[in-house]
Amino acid sequence: MSFSSDDFAKALEQHDYTFQRGQTVRGKVAVHDTDGVYVDVGGKATAFLPADEVWLGSYKSLDEILPIGEEREFLIIREQNADGQVTLSVRQLQIQHRWDELQEFLDEGRTTQVRVSGVNKGGLNVDVDGLRGFVPRSHLVDKGNLEGLVGRFLTVTVLEVDRDRRRLVLSERVAARAASLGRLALGQLVEGRVVGIKPFGVFVEFEGTTGLLHINQVSKNFVESLTTLFMVGQDVKAVILDLDTVKKRIALSTKVLENYPGEMLEKPAEVMREADDRMEKVRQALLQEGLLVD
Repeated sequence: MSFSSDDFAKALEQHDYTFQRGQTVRGKVAVHDTDGVYVDVGGKATAFLPADEVWLGSYKSLDEILPIGEEREFLIIREQNADGQVTLSVRQLQIQHRWDELQEFLDEGRTTQVRVSGVNKGGLNVDVDGLRGFVPRSHLVDKGNLEGLVGRFLTVTVLEVDRDRRRLVLSERVAARAASLGRLALGQLVEGRVVGIKPFGVFVEFEGTTGLLHINQVSKNFVESLTTLFMVGQDVKAVILDLDTVKKRIALSTKVLENYPGEMLEKPAEVMREADDRMEKVRQALLQEGLLVD
């Protein structure tokens, strides 16, 4: 029994194609055209992928990214027209995947590389694999010449992902702090600068991060006032006594550098000057107290 072209057409009409906008379908690249790409998705008509929906980002040629015969997933962005043709997008599918990936980066605290694309009053606009992100000025390591950063790459962590509002907020400062924490160790002597003084302790900035020198860790003797010993901008040497990489907290101590109780109150400059020479004694003391593992 022969099967005519009319029979074939009727068979197609009876087939239930449930292509809907927002659906992901698998198809095979069939034809390259000046206006876009035609894709076989098994429908009544070959689907069409417009040129501006081909890819997220720049590319040299269609042969490079979507060669004839390649099978891959496509996103339907317009349902079937009168001829049964649906409109596809690779770019918007890639955008969806980027948002999913960035949410994972946020959840896991991972870093990524971004390119600075522009400057505004609040900070930097950056390109994140084709998506637009924002780094607030307060979350930059170098807050000075922002225009000089245009075109450069920054290592950042993700602070906020809101795909509905297309809002992506990033931080270079937090990424730098995380990198610094990875280079630090318990019992390490660090040198930094006082950036803040509170009644309970002194905040010391060093190697791109900040640690707390609690008032109880300044000296073995009682400290009545921190402002009599420290001032903002002052250079300080201290020993890392506790390091919490999860909460990103660093506890510092200068009292472990003392040769006798109260030396930091009487001769702070001498303690700072001899800090490096005193470290072997400090290390042995921390080992004995179980605060440091050999």
